Amino acid sequence: MGSLLILLVFLGVLVAVALWAVGIYNGLVTSRNAWKNAFAQIDVQLQRRFDLIPNLVETAKAYMGHERETLEAVVAARSVAQAGLAAAKAHPGGEAEMAQLAASQGQLNGVLGRLLAVAEAYPDLKANQNMMQLSEELSSTENRVAFARQAYNDAVMAYNNRREIFPSSVVAGMFNFAHAALLDIPADKAQVREAPKVQF
Repeated sequence: MGSLLILLVFLGVLVAVALWAVGIYNGLVTSRNAWKNAFAQIDVQLQRRFDLIPNLVETAKAYMGHERETLEAVVAARSVAQAGLAAAKAHPGGEAEMAQLAASQGQLNGVLGRLLAVAEAYPDLKANQNMMQLSEELSSTENRVAFARQAYNDAVMAYNNRREIFPSSVVAGMFNFAHAALLDIPADKAQVREAPKVQF
């Protein structure tokens, strides 16, 4: 009778530990899915931004024929930024991929800012209805990217905290829940820190 009681207590402890581990595992999965969903929102907004840029360049090209170098720089930076996003989509949350994404977006911000600054010298371009609409959409998209990036970083921080705190760290280690990288904006790069000024 005593050994049966010990066996039942032992089985009860095993069931409690198993339920505890399942709860932690499910919490980690939920947190990981939250930051991946937040990254998907960044992807949506950056794709929207990429779609606006060719129209912006085409509109500007009609007025800024001799600013070919600036226009080509925008097109080239867009390609680099798209490659950075593709790498980040292939491995979201990876340190190198998120750093590449931040750097490529910073480069694109810089050349877009330069394009818009040069465009200020062309009154007809500033008054162009299509240019004004594209500029407004670009500005709105920049704000959406900023909000999506903040939501992503918040979700990543919550996930990383959950996976690093004991006892969740034990379950995270057993099931290879990898560290997720924030999408950081380097403080020493002003053109990355600031969204392009879009004022027409």
